[in-house]
Amino acid sequence: NMEIVGEIADRIGLTFEAEPNDNEGAFSPFDLLDYIYGILHSPSYRERFNEFLKVDFPRIPYPADAIEFKRIAKIGEELRKVHLMEIKPSIMTQFNVDGSRIVEAVKVTDGDSGDLYKVWINDKQYFDGVPRLAWEFYIGGYQPAQKWLKDRKGMTLEWDDVMHYQRIISALCKTNELMSKIDE
Repeated sequence: NMEIVGEIADRIGLTFEAEPNDNEGAFSPFDLLDYIYGILHSPSYRERFNEFLKVDFPRIPYPADAIEFKRIAKIGEELRKVHLMEIKPSIMTQFNVDGSRIVEAVKVTDGDSGDLYKVWINDKQYFDGVPRLAWEFYIGGYQPAQKWLKDRKGMTLEWDDVMHYQRIISALCKTNELMSKIDE
């Protein structure tokens, strides 16, 4: 809605340009998308509008100024790229045990540290060093670190799958880190 885009442009003192560019005095559709993505990942926003978000479309607050808009859009852009796996955070888990790689049953035991788990896929093989934060992290109504493995019960994980799961764990940790920066 170009009327709303115009209101935002007036409020933050930037011009809207349809194509992304390096003009400091302008913003693009991607900047607006990234601002919205950042707002939707704000812990305070999610807490404040929790009940409303369950029954209606989210309402996005207008940014107070260009500085706030650009700061949140930058975090939103990084979140978007992490979620699309365009930015791949470094792998923090290990999967070094030889075996079939068949997901028989998913279970969790404590790792070497209280905040790290061993996530078992069968009696012999496990992902080591899975942070509790990533294992318990919710997106919407589900826990992606758990759901991804449970959805593959009975399947053999290829090495690409093992790497992808490790990237999911890293992305969940990076998401938590970025979310905490939004409300700063």
